[in-house]
Amino acid sequence: MADMRTQERRNRRPEIQPEEKQFDERTLHIDRVARVVKGGRRFRFRALVVVGDRKHKVAIGIAKGADVTAAVTKATEVAKKRLASIPLYKGTLPHEVEAKVGGAHILLKPASPGTGLIAGGVVRTILEVAGVHNALSKSLGSSNKANTAYATIEALQSLVPANQWVTTKPKPAGTKKTVKPAEPAAEPKKAMPSTKKPVKAKA
Repeated sequence: MADMRTQERRNRRPEIQPEEKQFDERTLHIDRVARVVKGGRRFRFRALVVVGDRKHKVAIGIAKGADVTAAVTKATEVAKKRLASIPLYKGTLPHEVEAKVGGAHILLKPASPGTGLIAGGVVRTILEVAGVHNALSKSLGSSNKANTAYATIEALQSLVPANQWVTTKPKPAGTKKTVKPAEPAAEPKKAMPSTKKPVKAKA
């Protein structure tokens, strides 16, 4: 009986549900770096992490640590401090954009619904975390993951929302409107004296 009562008490305890994460955290790359000192080499780990809310906020962070867990934790904290808002339009990008950082050159284009993300590696992960569902991308330069990630973020931050587009061509500065001078009013014509001789009346 005592065992049954103990089991009932345990069953009454409310189940603790895991907290839903506000941000989606993805590890893009982990690298081992070495520092040469007097006694030899000291090895550390460098982590590249992207953080986003899958709506319109995204950022990346790079940090080093003594082990992989410490490096990822530091990089995540760095990324959360740099979160930037990105204008999206119906699940895709509002317009075509490109950016270059170091040797990396990234080109992003909007796509129609149902296309999906035509991207690979770092670019695809960043677009997913940012909340982009349809887009086309092309890497035109270096394949370095850190520079590619920074170029992708720079391209996304340079997007301009549709309500801020300038659709009219601005007039060049320094040009003034040319106003034609008013034409003088025409003077009334003077009556010329007649040269005809008066006709004499017949008697």
